[in-house]
Amino acid sequence: MSLELLTALVAFAFVTVITPGPNNLMLMASGANFGFRRSVPHMLGIGLGFPSMVFLVGIGVMQLFDLWPPSYLILKVLSVAYLLYLAWKIANAAPPKEARSEGRPLTFVQSAAFQWVNPKAWSMALSAITLYATSRDLAAVLWVAGTYVAVSTVSTTSWTVLGQQMRRLLNSPAKLRLFNRVMAGLLVATLIPVLWPGQG
Repeated sequence: MSLELLTALVAFAFVTVITPGPNNLMLMASGANFGFRRSVPHMLGIGLGFPSMVFLVGIGVMQLFDLWPPSYLILKVLSVAYLLYLAWKIANAAPPKEARSEGRPLTFVQSAAFQWVNPKAWSMALSAITLYATSRDLAAVLWVAGTYVAVSTVSTTSWTVLGQQMRRLLNSPAKLRLFNRVMAGLLVATLIPVLWPGQG
């Protein structure tokens, strides 16, 4: 991969992972509710789970969906259902003191698996492979996936720290409840491009 193409890939990957989306909104909510340390498995699940998804998309997993077209609808239904479930969990998260004993942030496996029902992740993966691994050869696909591992470190850390810092402002159960409901609403809003293409 040429230096020019790699530079463009890094810029593309950074912009796609740093902008608001389901992963980042959930990380910010996790940082606010559980703190940085307890959110690390969630961060790692995204940081390694999404590049793994990119890799599998790059080597041809999409062909499996093409073989059975109804799978696209099934994926869409699962995406909507799981995002609504996560939004409900965020909206009803316990205050920090209770969250330490009762609430649980997403685990590594849960957040890695979430990438497969995350509409933004699918869009990012398909775009990245189409633009920067057009040949679909293993080396190009690995470059794309590896770049996402690197930039995801910056993104996941930034959004979790942002949420953690917001805890200082969310110094009452009422404020935290409002924050969580706003985050849940924004998470639901990320479904607009999925349910009504062209509206988001």
